[in-house]
Amino acid sequence: MDRLLSMQVFEKVVAEGGFASAARALDLSPTVVSRLVSDLEEHLDTRLIQRTTRKLALTESGLVYLQMLRRILQEINDAEVAAQNSAGVLTGTLHLLTTPLLASYFLAPLAARWREQHPEVMLDVSVDPFSHLRVEEFDLTLMAVEEDYDADTVARALGRTESILCAAPRYLRRAGTPDHPRDLHAHDYLKFPWEKAPGHSSGHGLRLTHELADTEPVDVEMKVVLQSLSFDVLFRAALAGAGLCLLSRHLAQPYFRDGALVHVLPQWRAGGLSIYAALPTLKLVPARVVAMLDFVSKAAKQVFSTARH
Repeated sequence: MDRLLSMQVFEKVVAEGGFASAARALDLSPTVVSRLVSDLEEHLDTRLIQRTTRKLALTESGLVYLQMLRRILQEINDAEVAAQNSAGVLTGTLHLLTTPLLASYFLAPLAARWREQHPEVMLDVSVDPFSHLRVEEFDLTLMAVEEDYDADTVARALGRTESILCAAPRYLRRAGTPDHPRDLHAHDYLKFPWEKAPGHSSGHGLRLTHELADTEPVDVEMKVVLQSLSFDVLFRAALAGAGLCLLSRHLAQPYFRDGALVHVLPQWRAGGLSIYAALPTLKLVPARVVAMLDFVSKAAKQVFSTARH
Protein backbone atom coordinates (compact mmCIF):
# COMPACT_ATOMS: atom_id res chain seq x y z
CA MET A 1 0.00 0.00 0.00
CA ASP A 2 1.20 3.49 -0.88
CA ARG A 3 0.44 4.95 2.54
CA LEU A 4 0.99 8.58 1.56
CA LEU A 5 -1.30 8.24 -1.45
CA SER A 6 -3.96 6.56 0.69
CA MET A 7 -3.72 9.38 3.23
CA GLN A 8 -4.05 12.01 0.48
CA VAL A 9 -7.02 10.20 -1.04
CA PHE A 10 -8.78 9.90 2.33
CA GLU A 11 -8.33 13.64 2.95
CA LYS A 12 -9.66 14.45 -0.53
CA VAL A 13 -12.73 12.20 -0.04
CA VAL A 14 -13.61 14.16 3.10
CA ALA A 15 -12.86 17.53 1.49
CA GLU A 16 -14.97 16.73 -1.59
CA GLY A 17 -17.76 15.11 0.39
CA GLY A 18 -17.76 11.81 -1.47
CA PHE A 19 -15.82 9.11 -3.28
CA ALA A 20 -17.02 10.00 -6.78
CA SER A 21 -16.22 13.70 -6.48
CA ALA A 22 -12.82 12.90 -4.95
CA ALA A 23 -12.11 10.54 -7.84
CA ARG A 24 -12.87 13.31 -10.34
CA ALA A 25 -10.68 15.79 -8.46
CA LEU A 26 -7.78 13.31 -8.31
CA ASP A 27 -8.30 11.97 -11.84
CA LEU A 28 -8.65 8.43 -10.46
CA SER A 29 -11.40 5.87 -10.84
CA PRO A 30 -13.96 5.63 -8.00
CA THR A 31 -12.93 2.00 -7.55
CA VAL A 32 -9.31 2.96 -6.93
CA VAL A 33 -10.33 5.71 -4.50
CA SER A 34 -12.55 3.32 -2.53
CA ARG A 35 -9.84 0.66 -2.44
CA LEU A 36 -7.16 3.08 -1.19
CA VAL A 37 -9.39 4.27 1.66
CA SER A 38 -10.23 0.66 2.54
CA ASP A 39 -6.51 -0.21 2.53
CA LEU A 40 -5.84 2.67 4.89
CA GLU A 41 -8.61 1.53 7.25
CA GLU A 42 -7.22 -2.01 7.16
CA HIS A 43 -3.73 -0.73 7.93
CA LEU A 44 -5.06 1.30 10.88
CA ASP A 45 -7.39 -1.50 11.93
CA THR A 46 -10.26 0.93 12.38
CA ARG A 47 -13.11 2.34 10.30
CA LEU A 48 -12.62 6.00 9.33
CA ILE A 49 -15.76 6.61 7.25
CA GLN A 50 -19.34 5.49 7.67
CA ARG A 51 -20.57 4.73 4.16
CA THR A 52 -24.27 5.21 3.38
CA THR A 53 -26.14 5.67 0.13
CA ARG A 54 -27.07 9.26 1.01
CA LYS A 55 -24.09 10.82 2.72
CA LEU A 56 -20.57 10.37 3.97
CA ALA A 57 -19.83 10.66 7.69
CA LEU A 58 -16.61 10.37 9.66
CA THR A 59 -16.37 8.04 12.60
CA GLU A 60 -14.91 9.39 15.83
CA SER A 61 -11.59 7.76 14.92
CA GLY A 62 -11.81 9.23 11.43
CA LEU A 63 -12.32 12.74 12.79
CA VAL A 64 -9.29 12.51 15.10
CA TYR A 65 -7.18 10.99 12.34
CA LEU A 66 -8.22 13.67 9.81
CA GLN A 67 -7.24 16.54 12.13
CA MET A 68 -3.72 15.14 12.60
CA LEU A 69 -3.44 14.02 8.98
CA ARG A 70 -4.08 17.47 7.57
CA ARG A 71 -1.20 18.89 9.61
CA ILE A 72 1.07 16.12 8.32
CA LEU A 73 0.07 16.68 4.69
CA GLN A 74 0.63 20.43 5.07
CA GLU A 75 4.11 19.81 6.48
CA ILE A 76 4.92 17.50 3.57
CA ASN A 77 3.76 20.16 1.13
CA ASP A 78 5.80 22.83 2.92
CA ALA A 79 8.87 20.60 2.75
CA GLU A 80 8.44 20.11 -0.99
CA VAL A 81 8.00 23.85 -1.51
CA ALA A 82 11.12 24.62 0.52
CA ALA A 83 13.13 22.10 -1.50
CA GLN A 84 11.92 23.56 -4.78
CA ASN A 85 12.69 27.10 -3.68
CA SER A 86 16.21 26.24 -2.52
CA ALA A 87 16.96 24.33 -5.72
CA GLY A 88 15.49 26.99 -7.98
CA VAL A 89 13.45 24.38 -9.86
CA LEU A 90 10.39 25.71 -11.70
CA THR A 91 8.15 22.71 -12.26
CA GLY A 92 4.65 21.54 -11.42
CA THR A 93 1.23 23.10 -11.80
CA LEU A 94 0.37 26.70 -10.97
CA HIS A 95 -3.30 27.17 -10.06
CA LEU A 96 -4.31 30.70 -11.04
CA LEU A 97 -7.69 32.43 -10.72
CA THR A 98 -8.62 35.55 -12.64
CA THR A 99 -11.56 37.55 -13.93
CA PRO A 100 -12.89 36.82 -17.45
CA LEU A 101 -11.56 40.06 -18.94
CA LEU A 102 -8.11 39.73 -17.38
CA ALA A 103 -8.02 36.11 -18.53
CA SER A 104 -8.84 36.92 -22.16
CA TYR A 105 -7.16 40.27 -22.69
CA PHE A 106 -4.24 40.26 -20.24
CA LEU A 107 -3.22 36.73 -19.28
CA ALA A 108 -3.90 34.78 -22.49
CA PRO A 109 -1.71 37.04 -24.68
CA LEU A 110 1.16 36.44 -22.21
CA ALA A 111 0.89 32.63 -22.26
CA ALA A 112 3.42 32.06 -25.05
CA ARG A 113 5.99 34.33 -23.42
CA TRP A 114 5.55 32.57 -20.06
CA ARG A 115 5.91 29.21 -21.78
CA GLU A 116 9.20 30.27 -23.33
CA GLN A 117 10.59 31.29 -19.96
CA HIS A 118 9.19 28.42 -17.85
CA PRO A 119 8.44 25.40 -20.08
CA GLU A 120 8.10 22.96 -17.18
CA VAL A 121 5.32 24.84 -15.38
CA MET A 122 1.75 24.03 -16.37
CA LEU A 123 -0.81 26.80 -15.90
CA ASP A 124 -4.23 25.77 -14.62
CA VAL A 125 -6.37 28.91 -15.09
CA SER A 126 -9.83 29.27 -13.54
CA VAL A 127 -12.14 32.19 -14.29
CA ASP A 128 -14.56 33.95 -11.94
CA PRO A 129 -15.89 37.52 -12.30
CA PHE A 130 -15.66 37.83 -8.51
CA SER A 131 -12.19 36.34 -8.18
CA HIS A 132 -11.38 38.51 -5.15
CA LEU A 133 -13.75 36.36 -3.07
CA ARG A 134 -11.75 33.14 -3.62
CA VAL A 135 -8.13 34.15 -3.02
CA GLU A 136 -7.60 31.41 -0.43
CA GLU A 137 -8.36 28.66 -2.96
CA PHE A 138 -5.58 29.36 -5.49
CA ASP A 139 -1.82 29.84 -5.74
CA LEU A 140 -2.30 33.29 -7.29
CA THR A 141 -5.36 35.42 -8.03
CA LEU A 142 -5.63 38.31 -10.49
CA MET A 143 -8.51 40.58 -9.56
CA ALA A 144 -10.10 43.83 -10.64
CA VAL A 145 -11.84 45.59 -7.75
CA GLU A 146 -13.38 48.97 -7.11
CA GLU A 147 -11.13 51.75 -5.83
CA ASP A 148 -12.54 51.58 -2.30
CA TYR A 149 -11.89 47.84 -2.01
CA ASP A 150 -10.43 47.06 1.40
CA ALA A 151 -9.65 43.54 2.54
CA ASP A 152 -7.06 41.68 4.55
CA THR A 153 -5.33 40.28 1.48
CA VAL A 154 -1.68 39.73 0.60
CA ALA A 155 -1.71 41.57 -2.73
CA ARG A 156 0.56 43.43 -5.12
CA ALA A 157 -0.90 46.35 -7.07
CA LEU A 158 -0.55 45.81 -10.83
CA GLY A 159 -2.26 48.91 -12.15
CA ARG A 160 -5.40 50.97 -12.33
CA THR A 161 -7.99 51.72 -14.96
CA GLU A 162 -11.24 53.65 -15.30
CA SER A 163 -14.73 52.44 -16.16
CA ILE A 164 -16.12 54.49 -19.03
CA LEU A 165 -19.25 54.43 -21.18
CA CYS A 166 -18.84 53.10 -24.69
CA ALA A 167 -21.04 52.37 -27.69
CA ALA A 168 -20.67 51.43 -31.34
CA PRO A 169 -21.22 54.19 -33.95
CA ARG A 170 -24.14 52.22 -35.44
CA TYR A 171 -25.97 52.30 -32.09
CA LEU A 172 -25.40 56.05 -31.64
CA ARG A 173 -26.65 56.71 -35.17
CA ARG A 174 -29.83 54.88 -34.26
CA ALA A 175 -30.36 56.13 -30.69
CA GLY A 176 -28.54 59.47 -30.71
CA THR A 177 -25.45 60.58 -28.78
CA PRO A 178 -26.15 61.77 -25.21
CA ASP A 179 -24.75 65.17 -24.25
CA HIS A 180 -25.33 64.83 -20.50
CA PRO A 181 -25.87 61.94 -18.06
CA ARG A 182 -29.55 62.87 -17.75
CA ASP A 183 -29.96 61.86 -21.43
CA LEU A 184 -29.02 58.26 -20.61
CA HIS A 185 -32.44 57.25 -19.27
CA ALA A 186 -33.65 56.77 -22.85
CA HIS A 187 -30.72 54.55 -23.87
CA ASP A 188 -30.23 50.78 -23.89
CA TYR A 189 -27.83 49.54 -21.20
CA LEU A 190 -25.68 46.40 -21.36
CA LYS A 191 -25.26 45.69 -17.67
CA PHE A 192 -22.89 43.71 -15.51
CA PRO A 193 -24.87 42.61 -12.42
CA TRP A 194 -22.63 43.90 -9.65
CA GLU A 195 -25.40 43.23 -7.15
CA LYS A 196 -24.62 39.51 -7.44
CA ALA A 197 -21.34 40.16 -5.65
CA PRO A 198 -21.68 39.88 -1.84
CA GLY A 199 -21.66 43.29 -0.23
CA HIS A 200 -22.53 45.12 -3.44
CA SER A 201 -25.93 46.69 -3.97
CA SER A 202 -25.89 48.45 -7.34
CA GLY A 203 -29.22 48.79 -9.14
CA HIS A 204 -29.94 49.45 -12.80
CA GLY A 205 -28.38 52.89 -12.69
CA LEU A 206 -24.98 54.50 -12.86
CA ARG A 207 -23.20 57.10 -10.80
CA LEU A 208 -21.14 59.28 -13.12
CA THR A 209 -18.50 61.71 -11.93
CA HIS A 210 -17.25 64.66 -13.98
CA GLU A 211 -13.53 65.16 -14.49
CA LEU A 212 -13.90 68.56 -12.80
CA ALA A 213 -13.61 67.93 -9.07
CA ASP A 214 -16.16 70.57 -8.08
CA THR A 215 -18.97 68.98 -10.12
CA GLU A 216 -21.49 66.86 -8.22
CA PRO A 217 -21.85 63.19 -9.26
CA VAL A 218 -24.99 62.34 -11.22
CA ASP A 219 -27.08 59.21 -10.62
CA VAL A 220 -28.89 57.89 -13.69
CA GLU A 221 -31.36 55.02 -14.08
CA MET A 222 -31.08 53.19 -17.40
CA LYS A 223 -33.10 50.62 -19.34
CA VAL A 224 -31.31 47.28 -19.11
CA VAL A 225 -31.65 45.31 -22.37
CA LEU A 226 -28.91 42.75 -21.74
CA GLN A 227 -27.38 41.54 -18.50
CA SER A 228 -24.48 39.11 -18.11
CA LEU A 229 -21.76 38.10 -15.66
CA SER A 230 -19.45 37.88 -18.67
CA PHE A 231 -17.89 41.22 -19.54
CA ASP A 232 -16.87 39.66 -22.84
CA VAL A 233 -20.53 39.08 -23.74
CA LEU A 234 -21.32 42.72 -22.96
CA PHE A 235 -18.25 43.92 -24.85
CA ARG A 236 -19.09 41.92 -27.98
CA ALA A 237 -22.73 43.06 -27.82
CA ALA A 238 -21.59 46.68 -27.58
CA LEU A 239 -19.35 46.23 -30.63
CA ALA A 240 -22.37 44.86 -32.50
CA GLY A 241 -24.43 47.96 -31.67
CA ALA A 242 -26.73 46.56 -28.96
CA GLY A 243 -26.38 49.49 -26.56
CA LEU A 244 -24.20 51.35 -24.08
CA CYS A 245 -21.70 49.44 -21.98
CA LEU A 246 -19.21 50.19 -19.21
CA LEU A 247 -15.73 49.08 -20.20
CA SER A 248 -12.21 49.46 -18.90
CA ARG A 249 -10.49 52.36 -20.61
CA HIS A 250 -7.50 50.14 -21.38
CA LEU A 251 -9.67 47.57 -23.12
CA ALA A 252 -11.68 50.13 -25.09
CA GLN A 253 -8.81 52.41 -26.19
CA PRO A 254 -7.74 50.43 -29.30
CA TYR A 255 -11.35 50.27 -30.46
CA PHE A 256 -11.65 54.05 -30.18
CA ARG A 257 -8.65 54.41 -32.47
CA ASP A 258 -10.05 52.16 -35.20
CA GLY A 259 -13.58 53.59 -34.91
CA ALA A 260 -15.30 50.41 -33.72
CA LEU A 261 -16.35 52.11 -30.46
CA VAL A 262 -17.05 55.67 -29.35
CA HIS A 263 -16.28 57.05 -25.90
CA VAL A 264 -19.67 58.35 -24.74
CA LEU A 265 -19.70 61.35 -22.39
CA PRO A 266 -15.87 61.51 -22.37
CA GLN A 267 -15.75 64.04 -19.53
CA TRP A 268 -17.59 61.64 -17.23
CA ARG A 269 -16.41 58.42 -15.61
CA ALA A 270 -18.19 55.67 -13.69
CA GLY A 271 -15.48 54.97 -11.16
CA GLY A 272 -12.11 53.30 -11.20
CA LEU A 273 -10.83 49.77 -10.96
CA SER A 274 -7.63 48.63 -9.28
CA ILE A 275 -5.86 45.52 -10.56
CA TYR A 276 -4.13 43.28 -8.00
CA ALA A 277 -2.28 39.99 -7.88
CA ALA A 278 -3.13 38.31 -4.58
CA LEU A 279 -1.59 35.41 -2.66
CA PRO A 280 -3.36 33.29 -0.05
CA THR A 281 -0.32 33.55 2.24
CA LEU A 282 3.31 34.67 2.32
CA LYS A 283 4.40 31.44 4.03
CA LEU A 284 6.60 29.23 1.82
CA VAL A 285 5.36 30.54 -1.52
CA PRO A 286 6.50 28.16 -4.31
CA ALA A 287 9.16 29.49 -6.65
CA ARG A 288 6.85 29.10 -9.65
CA VAL A 289 4.28 31.37 -7.97
CA VAL A 290 6.91 34.01 -7.19
CA ALA A 291 8.05 33.83 -10.82
CA MET A 292 4.49 34.32 -12.09
CA LEU A 293 3.92 37.22 -9.70
CA ASP A 294 7.02 38.98 -11.02
CA PHE A 295 6.08 38.10 -14.60
CA VAL A 296 2.57 39.60 -14.46
CA SER A 297 3.86 42.64 -12.54
CA LYS A 298 6.31 43.49 -15.33
CA ALA A 299 3.71 42.85 -18.02
CA ALA A 300 1.14 45.04 -16.24
CA LYS A 301 3.54 48.00 -16.23
CA GLN A 302 3.64 47.82 -20.00
CA VAL A 303 -0.08 47.23 -20.49
CA PHE A 304 -1.34 49.91 -18.13
CA SER A 305 1.10 52.53 -19.36
CA THR A 306 0.09 52.24 -23.00
CA ALA A 307 -3.48 53.62 -22.88
CA ARG A 308 -3.77 57.38 -23.04
CA HIS A 309 -6.45 59.21 -21.08
